[in-house]
Amino acid sequence: MATLLVVGASGTVGSELSKQLAAAGHTVRKATSRTPSAPDQVPLNLLTGEGRDTAFAGVDRAFFLAPPGHTRQDQLLNPLVDAARAQGVQKVVLMSAMGANADEAAPLRVAERHLETSGLAFNVIRPNWFMQNFNTFWLHGILTQGQILLPVGDAKGSFIDARDIAAVAAELLVSDRFNGQDFDLTGAEALDHHQVAALLTQATGKAIGYTDIPPEAMREGLLAAGLPADYAEFLLTILGYFKAGYSERITDAVQAITGRAPRTLAQYAADYKAAWA
Repeated sequence: MATLLVVGASGTVGSELSKQLAAAGHTVRKATSRTPSAPDQVPLNLLTGEGRDTAFAGVDRAFFLAPPGHTRQDQLLNPLVDAARAQGVQKVVLMSAMGANADEAAPLRVAERHLETSGLAFNVIRPNWFMQNFNTFWLHGILTQGQILLPVGDAKGSFIDARDIAAVAAELLVSDRFNGQDFDLTGAEALDHHQVAALLTQATGKAIGYTDIPPEAMREGLLAAGLPADYAEFLLTILGYFKAGYSERITDAVQAITGRAPRTLAQYAADYKAAWA
């Protein structure tokens, strides 16, 4: 079996990807910015490059993503691509974000282009907004006020479960049948946040609603939570794209790559209902 490096292995997608790859019998090397606490973890500081050579030694294939909180994702990802090429890695799967390729100057698009022109076998996946945001980033408002609090109006999003993103990444990492292709990943349905709130209510038996808040209120909350100002502005920008309708599109990529339909938000809500109890 191959040795597979997962960058961001402690995150929402990376942890699930690592689990799926290990279950399939692969040797998984989990890159972490924290002090390693298990034999399969290796330290890797994306900001300084510390640990990069050790992390890539003997790796056959690798999965990359940029951690949240940084707006110049290319400065973190491009050195990883260069290291993969230098160390003889066979293939890289890069997770970007849906819409990143709309602007050639966008940092994530710059990183995509760097990989595409690297000479490495590759895939790029661009997932839409995660369902798991509702049990992580947007959780505070749900628990304290019983409300999803976002500045997105009545726009719809084709939310995707991170477990489906991981399943796609796992297939692309070990298979070469889709080499050189990029994929926008979505769920099978587009829902507005009133509909999302109704599904969370149904799953939990707890009254959960949605309030469309002004961007200024969102900014204040993000900064109070300790996010860097530039990253708070980045989030407000992409939430603005959501409100403008750019997150409603549905693709069949999950089905085409994994052979099964993506999870519905109702399935996600049932699986994660303890988070909102």
